[in-house]
Amino acid sequence: MKLTKNPAPEPAPVAPSGGHVPESQRKIGDYARDYVDGIKGGELGSLPIFIGMLIICIVFQSQNDQFLTSGNFVNLILQSAAFMTIGMGVVWVLLLGEIDLSIGYVSGVAGVITAILLTPDGNTSPTAVAIVIAILSGTAIGTFHGILFTKIGIPSFVVTLAGLLAWNGVVLLLIGSRGTVTLQDDFTIGLANDFLSPELAWLGVVAAAGIYAGAQLNEVRVRRAAGLGHEPMLLVGLRIGALTLALAAVVAIANDDRGIPWVFVLVGALLLFWTYILKRTKFGRYVFAVGGNVEAARRAGINVDRIRISVFAIASTMAAIGGIILASRLRSVDTNAGGGSILLYSIAAPVIGGTSLFGGRGTIKSAILGAIVIASIDNGLGLLGLGSGEKFVITGGVLLLAVTVDSLSRRKQTASGRA
Repeated sequence: MKLTKNPAPEPAPVAPSGGHVPESQRKIGDYARDYVDGIKGGELGSLPIFIGMLIICIVFQSQNDQFLTSGNFVNLILQSAAFMTIGMGVVWVLLLGEIDLSIGYVSGVAGVITAILLTPDGNTSPTAVAIVIAILSGTAIGTFHGILFTKIGIPSFVVTLAGLLAWNGVVLLLIGSRGTVTLQDDFTIGLANDFLSPELAWLGVVAAAGIYAGAQLNEVRVRRAAGLGHEPMLLVGLRIGALTLALAAVVAIANDDRGIPWVFVLVGALLLFWTYILKRTKFGRYVFAVGGNVEAARRAGINVDRIRISVFAIASTMAAIGGIILASRLRSVDTNAGGGSILLYSIAAPVIGGTSLFGGRGTIKSAILGAIVIASIDNGLGLLGLGSGEKFVITGGVLLLAVTVDSLSRRKQTASGRA
């Protein structure tokens, strides 16, 4: 007769150490606590931007009641569009811990090429051809800078500083004795001067909210199918609702004046595209890896040189698009195309928005948020009748504050073990 042992009782489940709750069991309160703990640990995210914008709105509205009007809101969109676009390219360079000082005059070169090719002098190029040539000129310039940086070993600061001088000279050579070249192409001018109809703008809100909701719900579906935990549906729903309300507010305010500019649609499309590339593709992960630790990335088999060249090409390509937007808004280009505050504002935008100057940390949306802050300061000071001197001083102070916050937050993250 065989004796059978009773099966040993299963051990009681043990709660994960450190208070961590499995993903499948997490509630809204757990995510809220994580957010608060992250702030305490130095992960500030977009919080400084929202606090800063609140202060800006209160200060400027108290000094001039035209600041928070629908007309001025549309002006802010138009004024910040070029800086947003160029800043999205700058984010990629900053993620590597590098810098590109040539983007201002690269944008000027593209703007001048567009205007010249579209001049009705008997040799006018088709609009699409002119724009493509202008954008590809930016891509070629960025690729050239990247090759000098990676293959020869010239520091990015020196390469792009030389580019700043050289492409400024190219702008002057292209303009020649013309002085000013006026845009006379309806499509190019309309890019920053035409507006969506109210009905089309609302249809865009529905489409954008639907696409975002589909992406969020698909991520939940994929994680469920893989047997992984996912965020609570309530949190997903709140995120979708918040985006929908934000877009609806933008459209409602803009429709009270001239409406949503077409350039806003272009900037939104570029934001979605580059955010997807950065967060959802192998290339984006490689950029973060190279920016975080070059030698570790190289030992992991990443072609570091190819990543660096590609990043500089992206930055100059976006600068070229921004130059076309700026030329469209001004309806002309002159010998100062790409100069003035374009370089300062375009680099400051992603830094103020939260992208680190030290590499390895940042988002595409930081360029959008930072450009909004810069445009708001520039616009508000203009409403108060202050000149360029005051604008540069205050914007420089905001940039210095943003870098200080970044440095302190990195130090805090290191101390708390989050870095």
